[in-house]
Amino acid sequence: MPLLASTTAHAVPAYARQTGAACADCHAGSYGPALTPYGMRFKANGYTDTDGSGFKIPAAMQITGTRTVPTQGQSTNELSEADLYLAGRVTDQIGGYVKVASVNEGNNKFNTQLSDMDLRFVAKDLKLGGKEAAIGVTVNNNPGFNDPVDALPAATENGPPTVSGTLLNPSSSNTLAHRVIGASVYALYGNDWYGEIGTYNALPTSMQDHLGYSISGDPGKLSDTGYARFAYMKDLKRQFFSAGLVGLTTRRQLPRTGPTEEVTDLGYDLTYQYLGNRENILQLAYVNILERRKYATTPIGSLPGLIAQPNGTVHDQTLTVSYTFKQSYGVVVSHLVSSGTHDIVRYVPYGDPDTTSNSFTLFWAPFGKDDSLTSIANMKLAATWFRFTRYNGSVTNVFGVDPESGAVITDARDLDAFLLSASVAF
Repeated sequence: MPLLASTTAHAVPAYARQTGAACADCHAGSYGPALTPYGMRFKANGYTDTDGSGFKIPAAMQITGTRTVPTQGQSTNELSEADLYLAGRVTDQIGGYVKVASVNEGNNKFNTQLSDMDLRFVAKDLKLGGKEAAIGVTVNNNPGFNDPVDALPAATENGPPTVSGTLLNPSSSNTLAHRVIGASVYALYGNDWYGEIGTYNALPTSMQDHLGYSISGDPGKLSDTGYARFAYMKDLKRQFFSAGLVGLTTRRQLPRTGPTEEVTDLGYDLTYQYLGNRENILQLAYVNILERRKYATTPIGSLPGLIAQPNGTVHDQTLTVSYTFKQSYGVVVSHLVSSGTHDIVRYVPYGDPDTTSNSFTLFWAPFGKDDSLTSIANMKLAATWFRFTRYNGSVTNVFGVDPESGAVITDARDLDAFLLSASVAF
């Protein structure tokens, strides 16, 4: 169950080399945290746009070091992750993004994982009704990661830490992220309207293991899965806004030999960017996803008369505000809330999965701009404070420890952490 969600969307220098454009053209702050309208169009065009000056090797690397200072526990200094990106144009119609991450799991033990993958075939520069259009197919392993608006939790890697969150939240237990494979047909019309419809299947547990993921996080056996995404985007050059809808429905067996439950996620998102002359950039994003569950079983609690609810909901919300100065210095503030239906049997000990947290990040990205030392590589230094005001339905004693037992009592604020990180991409 991840407690700290990543709050950084990374620029990939392979794309800068391919297009001849600086990282800052696609990303505010040169290294994230969100895509500009130019970056959104590049993504929707299947990562295939090029400056036409010859073949570029579609590969990049990133190395991240982190100092973590938790409120409880020992501070650590470690090389936290090393990433290989195979990303870019293969032909005029085929391109993609593949991230292979080697993650430090403690004591310098690294685990190599296939992280996000998005492979595309696209027919672009079409004319429909007198407007430009692109129609494509995406094969990916993380519903929402391929979203061009870059607002959904899978795309931002900024889902609320949670006890029992939605399937579209990568921070949820038994999340779909990286453990499924799916395909969607999508279309971008007039650079304003985006639509996508597709389906997903869970990877076999043996394959999840081979790809670097513990089978304890298996999302279960999925069937009759449908995914849909619709968004309106308006690029006003100095400003941008979007409004979108997202939906996912599936029948799930967890464990895979067990009975079937029905799960449906429905959500909406709103974004706004003030780009101006790119010296001062303000970005706001709000994502609201509600999941309805029709459970397969209603287990009995430890006390007489306690029976689990047959139906329930979980609700994930994220509000993020960021400001970037001269595409180099920035601050990102996120308010993250996960809540759910009261169920004393499913959510021990208080019956509520409610979790509320906030993250505050300061960052500096000195490169990746046309006038910097290099426009096609980058570095990011960041300081993040992650704090909890509620966890597992409580502010105090969040794990329900008996005070008379002598065991350590953990309050929500004891889960707080301060992180210093340095990332280099080239």
